[in-house]
Amino acid sequence: MATETFSIDKRPLQGLLGQVEAGKIQLPEFQRGWVWPWPNIASLLASVSLNYPIGTVMLLQGGGDVRFKYRPIEGAAPGGQVQPESLILDGQQRLTSLFQSLAMNSPVETQDERKRRVRGWFYVDMVKAIDENEDREEAIRFIPPSRKVVNFRGEILEDYSTRELEYQHRVFPLGCLFDNSWGDGFARHCNFAPDAMELWYRFRDSFIKSFDLYHFPVIELGKGTPRQAVCQVFEKVNTGGVTLTVFELLTATYAADEFDLRRHWHECRAAWEAPEYAILKDVSNTDFLQAVTLLATAERRRREEEAGTDEERLPRIGCKRKEMLVLGLEDYKRYAPDVVAGFKAAAKFLRQQFVFDTRFLPYGTQLIPLAAIFALAGKDAETAGAQEKLARWYWCGVFGELYGGTTETRFNLDLPDVVDWIRGSTQEPRTVTQAQFAASRLLTLRTRQSAAYKGIYALLLKAGATDWRTGEKAEVSVYFDEAMDIHHIFPQAWCQKNGHERSVYNSIVNKAPLTARTNRIIGGHAPSDYLQRLAKAAETSPESVERRIRTHLADPGLMRADDFDAFFERRRRVLQEHISVAMGKPVVDDHIPGQRPGEAIQAAENELQNGVPNPAAP
Repeated sequence: MATETFSIDKRPLQGLLGQVEAGKIQLPEFQRGWVWPWPNIASLLASVSLNYPIGTVMLLQGGGDVRFKYRPIEGAAPGGQVQPESLILDGQQRLTSLFQSLAMNSPVETQDERKRRVRGWFYVDMVKAIDENEDREEAIRFIPPSRKVVNFRGEILEDYSTRELEYQHRVFPLGCLFDNSWGDGFARHCNFAPDAMELWYRFRDSFIKSFDLYHFPVIELGKGTPRQAVCQVFEKVNTGGVTLTVFELLTATYAADEFDLRRHWHECRAAWEAPEYAILKDVSNTDFLQAVTLLATAERRRREEEAGTDEERLPRIGCKRKEMLVLGLEDYKRYAPDVVAGFKAAAKFLRQQFVFDTRFLPYGTQLIPLAAIFALAGKDAETAGAQEKLARWYWCGVFGELYGGTTETRFNLDLPDVVDWIRGSTQEPRTVTQAQFAASRLLTLRTRQSAAYKGIYALLLKAGATDWRTGEKAEVSVYFDEAMDIHHIFPQAWCQKNGHERSVYNSIVNKAPLTARTNRIIGGHAPSDYLQRLAKAAETSPESVERRIRTHLADPGLMRADDFDAFFERRRRVLQEHISVAMGKPVVDDHIPGQRPGEAIQAAENELQNGVPNPAAP
């Protein structure tokens, strides 16, 4: 028999607002603040007065195992620490708007059409409200806190600051809607004059009674609803338009146990604020939670394995949204310090791989399993052998281009695979065995959008690339922010003039990391020309400049001869060799001898676009 997970009923508006005022209905902390501008509130009030449907309210019954920190609706001030009976999942804006305009004895704090903060009272023009030819929304007014409307010179245009003035101008304060005393006062003020009483009765029957009789459809989730379901339901039905992050949801959950996740995250981030950890500057709170969750789930699986649980029943290692949502506070506290240390170790490792700049970080996502691996492996990851294995795994991920798109499943495999490998397993990680880099891929790498492009940049730095003019190592120029970037070796202007294809000369094969000033000296000149200019600008010999060019895995002799095709082919082979060494496995050589670069590029792009092997390849 299916378990009933929610109930549906109708509840009177006045009763719901009373529960809000008493604190029996409150908001979970993850609900964002109230943001409706006053014209939206006026429209809502008009709809209720006309008995139009305004949607449902969805609540979560309190007292269950899933606990969230809670707070009253803005404007409600229940006495003491009231434990809510229900939390609002959907309908916050409507309930808050109705509560503040109808049941709060103070000005409504809201916005105008330009989203500027404003305060005021809601009134309704009684005469307009009963006129069938008038738009009901036009009858509802928003009046300043002083209850006086003034012009730009401060002159009073309308004054409703006393009950007598309200009676006189036939404007009804909506804050008195559930209080009969205003109508009694109006009758006495008008000496029970027939025309005034007729106005009052018609207004009461056609406007006020609509609020008295209005019932909200309410869906209430049972107290046994699990946290993951609560969060999923919230995001499916909530109309705020902004998806909640796991971090926000866990912040609300942990706050119920008096733990400030947001403050703790800022403390964790402070651990890598030093310049040597600059590569971590884009690590997000969700990245951090994913690494923590990887460790927590890995430990859970280890305990089950030691307890003899069957393989098919072992809990999975994971860090998808559903795993993060059930991350307990104790597990978070236990593993967060290890993850902080793991990210710091990851930054040090990347420096050894000559990855210094977030602009040239191949995959930010690969930082997550890397930090988790360091955290779980501990001192086992510090040996030279372990570092070599980590480097192979890292570069296979980069040049195999395995960390684009959805990556959580690869995280789950990499953590146990790499840690076991580091600790002596002969089984290579699946990222290492699955990675392939085809020689033709070099021909299609043209911009920093590609992880492999950034990887080659790092390999050039690792090879000792120095600036052709200053002789400084490129890594030093990067550290001191000397506008280091990747520039063409055979300049674009020269290539165009000499009939070379754009798709060829824009390839990474024809690029090198140089400072902006060096690139300006190169300009659009032939290499044979600018090599002399560089020697003169550097006040050194041509041989010295050529030695620096060789640090970029480039052949200065072919540059001096302006032989683009031979230069391109030789550098392609050298880059291919360096990639092979980094990955610890051969590059797939799909290059056809005698095939011109333009033809090879076209064939490679066809393969990428069609998802089929290059028909010209052997």
